[in-house]
Amino acid sequence: METARILIGTSGYSFRDWVGPFYPSGTRAKDFLPYYARHFGTVEVNSTYYGIPRPEVLARMADKTPEHFRFVVKLNQAMTHDRSLDSNVVRDFQAAIEPLKRAGKYDGLLAQFPWAFRRTPENRRFLASLRDRLATEPLFVEFRHDSWLTSGLEGSLREHGMGFCAVDEPRLSHLMPPVAMVTSDDAYVRFHGRNEAAWWGGGAHRYDYDYRREELEEWVSKIRELADRARRVYLFFNNCHAGQAARSAKLMQDLLRQHQLPV
Repeated sequence: METARILIGTSGYSFRDWVGPFYPSGTRAKDFLPYYARHFGTVEVNSTYYGIPRPEVLARMADKTPEHFRFVVKLNQAMTHDRSLDSNVVRDFQAAIEPLKRAGKYDGLLAQFPWAFRRTPENRRFLASLRDRLATEPLFVEFRHDSWLTSGLEGSLREHGMGFCAVDEPRLSHLMPPVAMVTSDDAYVRFHGRNEAAWWGGGAHRYDYDYRREELEEWVSKIRELADRARRVYLFFNNCHAGQAARSAKLMQDLLRQHQLPV
């Protein structure tokens, strides 16, 4: 099997505190994405978590990116944190992502569940219902609580057609460890940083972290294994403060090239 293509990007791109650290001084918000797309071939759209945009918003994003560019879209918090499968929410969300599909740049959805979403019979039923409501969509699932990490997880996700989202995050009690597996055509990893001191305080400061080269080196063998088993491998950096995610993503690009992996 040919080694998979590895796509590296960040969890969002529209951050004013990236002007200077990543975007050139004076860059306007409307020019963020075209500049970003010159450096990365994919982005994880995180704004959809906070609100469901009008379809024309994602249409403009598609228009600002080259033909090869790929989008993965984060599910709205109503679905993952409020655990609502209200038909209006699902309908509006699917309408919002339709322009990315028409542009041929859509690669799926990310369901990121909170730490409080533990492996219980009720939550397992909800996850199955979410899969049913989004039956035609490529769907990746990120768990924050390690109760999900059972011997049957890999087979269960594969059976339901859901991709496992591996994570790099602080090594704290009952957080998910850095376990990587392939349960769908594509593999997926999110890098949240290792800010132990701020993690339980909540809010965005938990993601304020700048990866060191040796920390990313820990993932090289895992990424190589994922690339040997998957069609594509997505690596998204969510340590977004002051351009740190873009810096970490560029560092990972360089590191994987040195290890002769296809980025």
